[in-house]
Amino acid sequence: MLVSSNHEIQGSRVVREIGRISAATGWGGVASASSEELRAQALRRLIAKAQDYEADAIVDVDYSVDGIKSCDLSACDLKRVIVSGVAVRLARG
Repeated sequence: MLVSSNHEIQGSRVVREIGRISAATGWGGVASASSEELRAQALRRLIAKAQDYEADAIVDVDYSVDGIKSCDLSACDLKRVIVSGVAVRLARG
């Protein structure tokens, strides 16, 4: 699966946008995993969703972090990483 943070895939041409898709990690403590691990987990989930739609690539990929302050102690704070993008089909040839 090809992935790009802009609307282009180098060396390929987008011929059809399937639609915007998104995926998220589960909620976890702020110290439970590194941001890089959470981004990788969210991206794997996004790729699986794109494959379900038979996409060739995902463009306009963007990450965000969602958080909840669940109590007065910082150890109770929760976060998750959300990733979204546009599933696309590429020209064959």
